Amino acid sequence: MNLIKKLLLIFIAPALLAAALGYYAYQPLKLPVTPFEFELKQGGNLKSMARQLQQSGLLESDSAFVWMVRLMGKSSQIKAGYYELEHPVSPMELLSIFSKGEVIQRKLSIIEGWTFRQFRDALNANPDLKHTTLNMTDAEILLQIGATEGHPEGLFFPDTYRFAAGSRDLVIFKRAYQTMQQRLQDAWTTREASLPLQTPYEALILASIVEKETGTPSDRPIIAGVFMNRLKKNMRLQTDPTVIYGIGEKFDGNLRKRDLLADTPYNTYTRSGLTPTPIALPGLEALQATLHPAKTSALYFVARGDGSSHFSNSLIQHNRAVIQFQIKKK
Repeated sequence: MNLIKKLLLIFIAPALLAAALGYYAYQPLKLPVTPFEFELKQGGNLKSMARQLQQSGLLESDSAFVWMVRLMGKSSQIKAGYYELEHPVSPMELLSIFSKGEVIQRKLSIIEGWTFRQFRDALNANPDLKHTTLNMTDAEILLQIGATEGHPEGLFFPDTYRFAAGSRDLVIFKRAYQTMQQRLQDAWTTREASLPLQTPYEALILASIVEKETGTPSDRPIIAGVFMNRLKKNMRLQTDPTVIYGIGEKFDGNLRKRDLLADTPYNTYTRSGLTPTPIALPGLEALQATLHPAKTSALYFVARGDGSSHFSNSLIQHNRAVIQFQIKKK
């Protein structure tokens, strides 16, 4: 009789255990709140992760979850990170989420025309990033992401970047830098012939100026064409955004005549050619317009006041346009 009981225990107990775990694996877990956000910390083992989930209120029993994961052979596949559950899931579904690393995806938008300082400020203000660069200089950031340039302005592609909550800010710096490198190289490879630009970096500089000067998207290729015409004729670019960039944080929003006369490396009224560096982050449209400018005879343009620009082929025409669109309106 004792032998029969032992045999029953040997064969029936595992079956009962398997049935219990099977039932457990597919029963929905109650969420403490909806949606429920939580973190599985890096470096923890399966038991510690299960304990985190129990303490957070998601699991009633950490041991049952541990047994299920071990039986599935996925103890080493659970990925740390920030997770969010918008509706109840079963332990099996939860394991699948952890195994695939379906962490919370946050997003950060970098805007065309921003300066690098504005880009840094946006990253520093984002609560979903780990801020590892707060005390770094611009040069140290460039070194950390493998950039070879000595100045950060214009090197980062404006776009919306998705990232896992808790990611390091350097991840965004590096992705934006690498994206700009690729976009710039692609645009440079397909550029129009006979442009007065010698390197992709020069294209990046001019694209940043085009970006800052453009109020209406349809004007962008024509503005690029004007600057190309000026460079070919060795005329100074004479563009206000470069002067403003040279003034820096001292600029109070009002560009005066004395500012146009004060010489700085970025004053294109006093100096010929391109500025030493870009003055902002140019977008893809600005890159394309710069390397595929409109065929135009225009050498001048002035803002109409509605976001668009009026283009002129001669200084006489330009002066008339300035009177019409600027002086009379003032």
